[in-house]
Amino acid sequence: MQVKKINLNSEFVLYNSKNELPPEVKSLMESAEKARNKAYAPYSNFLVGAAVHLENGKIITGNNQENAAYPSGICAERTAVFYASSKYPNQKILQMAIIAGPKNKPAFSPISPCGACRQVLAEYEIKQNNPIELYFMGTEGEVAYSKSIKNILPLLYTGKML
Repeated sequence: MQVKKINLNSEFVLYNSKNELPPEVKSLMESAEKARNKAYAPYSNFLVGAAVHLENGKIITGNNQENAAYPSGICAERTAVFYASSKYPNQKILQMAIIAGPKNKPAFSPISPCGACRQVLAEYEIKQNNPIELYFMGTEGEVAYSKSIKNILPLLYTGKML
């Protein structure tokens, strides 16, 4: 029996802060930050904001919405993507910015999307046949950039597997 070894690589660019981002991306991150400030997270006190830039130029934001009947809440990333798809079903998502962290203390490391959000984002990237650029950060400090969702979820589970 011959065994194969597969090596998966992910590549990210790290910016020291959101101030180093290109102006349009910095603006997108600021939209995510405003959305984060409106999050409803009374149980975890972990606030997340997301903003997507659509090909028509529209910016759609979302934030996490918790519920006492866990897991009935929804993450910021899925809130933004589902609303964008509902309101503008034929528009591609070009970029997404995410800012996340505890309500009352800073988070200095970039915080990436959860597994469920990665899967949803991957599905939309496949559906639109166009990469979604992803920028994510904690409440302060470095911003991580990925040129595609496939980069953060290399072994995609797709509808072809059903």
